[in-house]
Amino acid sequence: MTGNATTVIAQGTFDILHPGHVHYLAEAAAMGDELHVIIARRENVTHKERPILPDRQRRDMVDALEMVTEAHLGHTEDIFVPIERLQPDYIVLGHDQHHDEAAIADALASRGIECEVRRASARDPKYEGELLSTGRIIERVLAERVDEE
Repeated sequence: MTGNATTVIAQGTFDILHPGHVHYLAEAAAMGDELHVIIARRENVTHKERPILPDRQRRDMVDALEMVTEAHLGHTEDIFVPIERLQPDYIVLGHDQHHDEAAIADALASRGIECEVRRASARDPKYEGELLSTGRIIERVLAERVDEE
C-alpha cells in the first residue's frame, strides 16, 4: 500500500478477457486509489475448467488495463500470501465468483488482515449476442469452428 492510498484487490482467472472482466475491474478500481489484481495460477484453478492461456500471459493482459495499478500472479500454495503483502482496504469479488464472502472475511480476520470484502455488480449485455463469460466465448468458438470444418 502506498501512503494513505485506499488499496483494492480483485482476483480471478481472466482466461479470455471480455467486457464482464472490464466491468468488474472498473467497478473495483472505483472503490479505491490503487487496484491490484491477483491472477489465479492454472494449477490452483479447481472449481472450473483450467485456463487455456499461460499464467504470465493472463497476468500481462490484465496488467495492461488502464484501471489496474498492478497485476500479480497468485501464490502457488497459499492464496492469502499476496493479500498479506498488499494489506488491502477492500477485496472485491466478481458478481458470479464462487467464493463465500463470510468465509473469506473469517480467514482474513484469523490472519490479522483488516479489510472489507465486497462483491461487484453484474454487467448486463449492452447488445444482443454480447458474450460476458469465458466459458460462453469458448463454446461459441468451438461451435463456429466445428461447423466450418
